[in-house]
Amino acid sequence: MSTTKVTLAKALNMGLRKAMEDDPKVLIMGEDVGKLGGVFRITDGLQKDFGEDRVIDSPLAESGIVGTAVGMALRGYRPVVEIQFDGFVYPAYDQIVCQVAKMRFRSQGKSRLPMVIRIPYGGGIGAVEHHSESPEAQFAHTPGLKVVTCSNPVDGYWMIQQAIAHDDPVIFLEPKRQYHADKADLDESATPDPLFASRLVRQGSDATVLAYGPTVKTALKAAEAASGEGTSLEVIDLRTLSPLDMAPVYDSVRRTGRCVVVHEAHVNLGLGAEIAARVTEECFYSLEAPVLRVGGFDTPYPPSRIEEEWLPDLDRLLDAVDRSLQF
Repeated sequence: MSTTKVTLAKALNMGLRKAMEDDPKVLIMGEDVGKLGGVFRITDGLQKDFGEDRVIDSPLAESGIVGTAVGMALRGYRPVVEIQFDGFVYPAYDQIVCQVAKMRFRSQGKSRLPMVIRIPYGGGIGAVEHHSESPEAQFAHTPGLKVVTCSNPVDGYWMIQQAIAHDDPVIFLEPKRQYHADKADLDESATPDPLFASRLVRQGSDATVLAYGPTVKTALKAAEAASGEGTSLEVIDLRTLSPLDMAPVYDSVRRTGRCVVVHEAHVNLGLGAEIAARVTEECFYSLEAPVLRVGGFDTPYPPSRIEEEWLPDLDRLLDAVDRSLQF
């Protein structure tokens, strides 16, 4: 087995490259994705190797980028659109919700839109509000869209290829805080997990912690800290936000009897609310405590100097675990 140690940024770059090598209909569009290689360098070197016809530097117009990709997808291409930062996606929201999400249903299955919209999301990089938001619930709430998020380099490599190969539109959320944070061993010959599947990443017996994207690392740190105090936390990386893969979650909660959901987005009407409702409906007689949610506060994203006070951290997650164990 030959492995390569890569960051999430490098893994995504490798995944995009592999998809473009395997299928000449795959192309990339976005602001500064070509000559610059993207602001996070995710598309670095791709325009040089595949040309300006397949890695296209677009105007600064998100609605135009996504609208153009819709037309290309209808003509048989597989466009991969990059939204430079999470907060920049809103000019394209009309296109995504009214066209991208509805085209297949509207045409009774005759027209498909095999396109991927990549969105770096989340905070923790010292940026301003429109560069640090977590809009996943808005897309997961929209029928017709698939929404996935990777949390590590191995998933990044495989999931971006799987999303590109999928025949329905996929919102692909990338935790920008993790782009260059950690490296992992990538085996390109391995068999990946399915795209729309949750995964158990740490076994435990006292409580289940559900996380995705940037908070998976937080959850694993909390589990490690809790183990030193005699508490065993089970951690599940949800990976897919629409559709949610709840079978591993139900199995875990039925064993532990407790559940805490953590995400960076503010708690009110976030993904945690839907997950908590489903867990309560399916695991009611197994629960020893209410399902608790940990997330950002119900305010716009704060100035960078105080963002660490806003973001859910290890202490806030452990406090929720302690409250759950007190029932």
